[in-house]
Amino acid sequence: MIESLLIANRGEIARRIIRTARRLGIRTIAVHSDADATMPFVREADEAVHIGPAPTRDSYLRQDRILDAARKAGAQAIHPGYGFLSENAEFAKAVIAKGLVWVGAPPAAICAMGLKDAAKQRMIAANVPVTPGYLGEDQDPARLQREADTIGYPVLIKAVAGGGGKGMRKVDTTSDFLSALESCRREAASSFGDDRVLVEKYILSPRHIEVQVFGDTFGNVIHLFERDCSLQRRHQKVIEEAPAPGMDEATREAVCNAAVQAAKAVDYVGAGTVEFIADASEGLRADRIWFMEMNTRLQVEHPVTEAITGQDLVEWQIRLASGEPLPLRQDELSINGWAMEARLYAENPSNNFLPSIGRLEHLHLPASVRVDSGVEQGDEVTAHYDPMIAKLISHVPSRRQAANTLAHAMASVEIWPVRTNAAFLARTLRHPDFLTGAVDTGFIARHLTDLVPSTEPDEQVLQAAAAALLPTGAQEPWTALTGFRLNAEIYRLVSVEINGHPHLVTLDHSERKGGNVPQDVIFIDGEAWPFGPPRADHAGGGHNLTDGAIIAPMPGTVIAVSVGEGDRVIRGQPLVVIEAMKMEQTLSTPFDGIVAELKAMSGAQVTEGSLLVRIEGDK
Repeated sequence: MIESLLIANRGEIARRIIRTARRLGIRTIAVHSDADATMPFVREADEAVHIGPAPTRDSYLRQDRILDAARKAGAQAIHPGYGFLSENAEFAKAVIAKGLVWVGAPPAAICAMGLKDAAKQRMIAANVPVTPGYLGEDQDPARLQREADTIGYPVLIKAVAGGGGKGMRKVDTTSDFLSALESCRREAASSFGDDRVLVEKYILSPRHIEVQVFGDTFGNVIHLFERDCSLQRRHQKVIEEAPAPGMDEATREAVCNAAVQAAKAVDYVGAGTVEFIADASEGLRADRIWFMEMNTRLQVEHPVTEAITGQDLVEWQIRLASGEPLPLRQDELSINGWAMEARLYAENPSNNFLPSIGRLEHLHLPASVRVDSGVEQGDEVTAHYDPMIAKLISHVPSRRQAANTLAHAMASVEIWPVRTNAAFLARTLRHPDFLTGAVDTGFIARHLTDLVPSTEPDEQVLQAAAAALLPTGAQEPWTALTGFRLNAEIYRLVSVEINGHPHLVTLDHSERKGGNVPQDVIFIDGEAWPFGPPRADHAGGGHNLTDGAIIAPMPGTVIAVSVGEGDRVIRGQPLVVIEAMKMEQTLSTPFDGIVAELKAMSGAQVTEGSLLVRIEGDK
């Protein structure tokens, strides 16, 4: 068994690995950037080594610094987590060359599955069904467009070296193809250093089914059943569950056996996830499920598999890397109950899900479900890293129970002033179509109006909350609340009735840094509603669609500027592209006019609300 382990990752991922390693008696070493120096994973490790500034390219992606940290700390092994360098074959080779144990897939397997086109060709040779598409070497835009036209729209452009939804664009018409290709290539080059793409048929009723596999050094490969990851937004998974709804035993056997065959084709060792796309227009059928890709690492959503199998998958990884055989045979594994996971993000659904950053001044996560989190109250959510705050996982006997339990947990989340998607997740889990299993990757887009219904609190919420919070006999809400603030406890629980149902409401009455008055915040059903006297500056910053001021909707990096000062532009024309927290945001002109002022520069860091471009409309 490995005795000391360096974790080449951060946040929730590092904490998850530390938890298992500690139980196994393994000494843990964390690595951290400047921005993460005070984060929980750094404190929880037995030792921590600083590896550079906040940007990932200067810290967590610096292979030389991670290897040097392992040398300094006397680490015996390196676990890459499930991000950053976990699927980097060159890093795996470098770790092994240093005489360290690599707790991950063999470099050869990473290479074989790392490029989507080559991986599909290998799967074809292994008789694993693959999605129809173009996998050729010719990357000329005209050739790619011809192939897309031949395949038939809609098509999906995917980065050859991609993963996690990056470098991926759905194209509905031939006229949109070249602009989507350019955007996809730019994102792929930025994320993976490789702008090559493939084109494949877009499945109209797609379900995302993936199978957890494990292999050992003795040539044995088994599966731990399937997960359904169809609930996605912008190709990023939102809610995952195991087993997959509507999966019969015959289809399960077919898809799981295909996953094992795929792993065996590359002599796989360790944890891996074989991903399939299913045409669910007539339900899940074995003849309508195709191989998409294999992620040669543990997945973010692995807890749902742990729940239904009762196994610690990180422990499996460590034991297999130590040279042990698979802990169990295939016939010793079975499905127990139903598990669901939802990803709680620092983002604002009412503002197109743009990331929200800042200090977590108030943070309460439920104790009723499993919570894997990388942050605690008082920590900072920055623009440097993925905005996930936590994963919440329910495990109960049935699917409906799993959804209801997780929805209740999400509704009890309390976070401020950082905005989150908690209420959005609760609504999704309670949606009638979700509860009946009528899900596919287009579910969120189809039901977005229901899932993000309003930017204002329901009138009954306001009335009931105000009535509960006001002193007896008070008539004017904000005057009464002002007096109430001065003498109240920081947190107060009250029971209110909304739409005929009782709700427990939390009042956060703490003073805010930089403010000259305290602010009351009502937490209910996953939402956070600030209450207080009307403020003169509550006008949204003075920029709107009529004054021509294009402002940064989030902090980030300007990665493209497509206009110059004095240029004539037309309504809808792209002006600037900003990237933050793995997300690209394209800002366009709201009307015809002239670029009167240009503040944005490619490569520059911008803050939320800063002026990027000012358009002067035609007179």
